[in-house]
This record gives sequence, C-alpha cells and structure tokens, in this order.
Amino acid sequence: MAASRLTLTALPGMPAVAPGDDLASLILAALGRANLSLQAGDVLVVAQKIVSKAENRFADLARVAPSAEAERLARETEKDARLVELILGESQRVLRARPGVLIVVHRLGFVLANAGIDASNVAPGAPDRVLLLPADPDASAAGLRAEITRRTGAAPVVIVNDSLGRAWRSGTIGTALGAAGLPALLDLRGKPDLFGRTLRATEIGLADQLASAASLVQGEADEGTPVALVRGAQALVDAAAATNGAALIRRPEEDLFL
Repeated sequence: MAASRLTLTALPGMPAVAPGDDLASLILAALGRANLSLQAGDVLVVAQKIVSKAENRFADLARVAPSAEAERLARETEKDARLVELILGESQRVLRARPGVLIVVHRLGFVLANAGIDASNVAPGAPDRVLLLPADPDASAAGLRAEITRRTGAAPVVIVNDSLGRAWRSGTIGTALGAAGLPALLDLRGKPDLFGRTLRATEIGLADQLASAASLVQGEADEGTPVALVRGAQALVDAAAATNGAALIRRPEEDLFL
C-alpha cells in the first residue's frame, strides 16, 4: 500500500476568499492557470481557512459577552475573555489551561488549541475579527467534491486541512479536518507484511498523510497558496472503501490520554 511517486503542486493565483464565494469555481480557475486538468486519483487539499471564510465562519469579538467561566479562564491563560467565550462555545471540554495555553476537545472531537479559532490572515485592519473552523469539515469536503464532479466529470478526493500541534511533538503539522472520496483511515490489519506475518495493529491515517504533504507547498504564512493538487496517490485512494475525516478521531474508550 504505497505510492511510488507523488507530485505536489500549489495552485497559483487564488484570490482572497470572502463569504459566499464559490470555491469550486476558484479552484477550477486556478487549475486552468496551472494548465492542469483533473485526473483519476487526484487529491485536492484545501486549507481550512478559505473554507471557513467562504462559509462565513467569522466572529466579531466586540459582540461577545464573556461568561464568568470565560473570565476565570481568561485570567488563568492571560487571554482575551471574549475569545475564551468563543472557544468554550466551540468545545466539549477544556483539557489544559495555563498562561498562553488553552487546549480543548472541540465539539467535533479534535483536540487542539483555542478550538481552532484564529486571527492570523483573517481580516486586515479588523483585530477583533476571528475565524472559526467550518461547522462540518466532512460536509464541506463532500460538497466541494460533488460540485467539482458536477462541473468537470472528474471526482477528485477533497481534503480540508489545517495545521495542528501533536502530543509529545513540537511544531504543527498539516492535518485532515474533513475528507471525501478516500479511505481516510486505511486499515491494514489482516494484511501480510514483507515476510508474510499478519499485521495486527496497523492503521494508516492516509488523509492526514496527504494533508501534511500538501501543507509543504501550501505554506503557513504569507504564501497565498491555500489549495494544493496531489497526484500519484490513486493506488492509495482506491485501496478501500471511502471514509470521512471523522474516522480519524479516536473513540473515547480507546483514547488513553483524554
């Protein structure tokens, strides 16, 4: 279960995205500028930020009234109480709180800092405007895939990715929040290894691996290339029945760290 060669291409000329923008049209236009047409097995990795912007997931801190709990956590973390209130509204529970750090279980099950709420590259000149994660990243990926398929006849894999931290490791890494059209979690249990021994525990976070690879060409700062085309993964994406990004979230009864 391997790809012998992958190519990663950041799609050029993507404009700033605003609420209501047609992401399918913007992506297809960017493919055209790059003289690319979609092929079987292609993967489009789309940064969470432009999905959230198109879906108008903005919030204005000036309109947020912090609760007593938000005020308490704001003092503990040295954060804006209004931001903390938004974080609590997007979270199932708080895992860690200390100066500069607020780690939560997001309402969708992700474990991440600040519920994924971000102010970088969001709204120039509007410091009180922040951006939330998409309401349903799997639905966002599926909807974008369906629209591109309707217009082109091609059915690319679509992954919505973001940069998340990891337990035990420093640095963020591209991670799949939503996915459509591939086995997001590729289960190799029962398959033989190189010497015929049966694999008993091997599951591959395929959507995360592709999301991370794509982030190398998408960039993390001022690159302005939020969409990447990954080519060469057809054997992987066809390896098993498709599952969405939610399949990558470990079930609570199996999670030894929450």
